[in-house]
Amino acid sequence: MRKVFTIGETVLDLIFDREKKLFAKAGGAMLNSAVSLGRLDIPVSFITEIGEDNAGNYIQEFLHQNNVGTYHCYRFKNGQTALALAFLDDNENADYSFYKNYPKKRMIQKMPLVSSNDIVLFGSFFAITQEVREPLINFIKHAKLQNAIILYDPNFRKPHLHELPEIKDDILENISYSTIVRGSDEDFNLMFNASNANDAFEIVNGKGCSFLIYTSGDKPVEFRSKKISFSMPVQQIKPVSTIGAGDSFNAGIIYNLFINNIHNDNLGGVKEDVWKGIIKSAIKFGSHVCTHYDNYISYDFAKQIRN
Repeated sequence: MRKVFTIGETVLDLIFDREKKLFAKAGGAMLNSAVSLGRLDIPVSFITEIGEDNAGNYIQEFLHQNNVGTYHCYRFKNGQTALALAFLDDNENADYSFYKNYPKKRMIQKMPLVSSNDIVLFGSFFAITQEVREPLINFIKHAKLQNAIILYDPNFRKPHLHELPEIKDDILENISYSTIVRGSDEDFNLMFNASNANDAFEIVNGKGCSFLIYTSGDKPVEFRSKKISFSMPVQQIKPVSTIGAGDSFNAGIIYNLFINNIHNDNLGGVKEDVWKGIIKSAIKFGSHVCTHYDNYISYDFAKQIRN
């Protein structure tokens, strides 16, 4: 059976709105995507590390309730589940403060075996964190060798800009193993001083990645490959919270690749109208998540999509 794997960091998000009301949510970019996919009945497993504490127990149970496989979640004792304090600004974008206490040895669990029909999602700062770099990149290399579709979302943000000289080669290596890169205008501007989709695609394609999906907030989404180039308008909404919007967009891409039976072997032959349908659906996923404080699509939305 075809499977989806997401690999990344787990945090407990403590979200404060402008009125300082508090919302606690299981979070982390790849967790968010996995939960959206689980609610759509996609066979998805999440590879991560979670503390053996109350926060970790809550998150693992939440994943089970949302049809996300946790067999490859590493539960550690010497430390605590990471916390992320998110303060929403006037535009409902989050300013984060992170609190982390990990053990010395990280991500030491047995990694799953990937098959050629599978889809793997990775990214964010976790994908360039040196303490987990070796097990993560070994897993991505394995997925690449098995001819899986690999989706990379760099999700690179300004607080890490001072580290860019040390980690830029790792970002480029991540791109080189990827089938599709989904990045924002902010990502590419910070990482490569690229200010448009064409320049970003030149960088991505130069490292061997064939497909770029370039997002710019409420501006049109740009799609680039060697054969296809188009823009797709974004629905204008008044957001409640933008946390999880990009993660749900990624889930929308994966969901459509999965249900359309698109594999790495036939990806190059996908027609423009099919790609437009995939991007349009992903935009719908991302826009929906902006209408509430959850980091993932709602059960009602998932039911509408499945029907």
